[in-house]
Amino acid sequence: MVMATLTLEYNARNIQAQKTLEYILSMGFFKTVTAEQTVKKNRLEQSLEDIDKGKVIFLAGPAKP
Repeated sequence: MVMATLTLEYNARNIQAQKTLEYILSMGFFKTVTAEQTVKKNRLEQSLEDIDKGKVIFLAGPAKP
């Protein structure tokens, strides 16, 4: 469950900022999320992913005439 998402902007050349972020991430309270992971999927893509993960079992019934 995701409680909040934080986006940080900092000067990548600032060594103190880099060391601080590395320290915070090393504590294990937070995780790094890439931009690809934040892209929202449409309903069809989400449904197919849920089926692949076993969250939904798809049972097709007999075809209606």
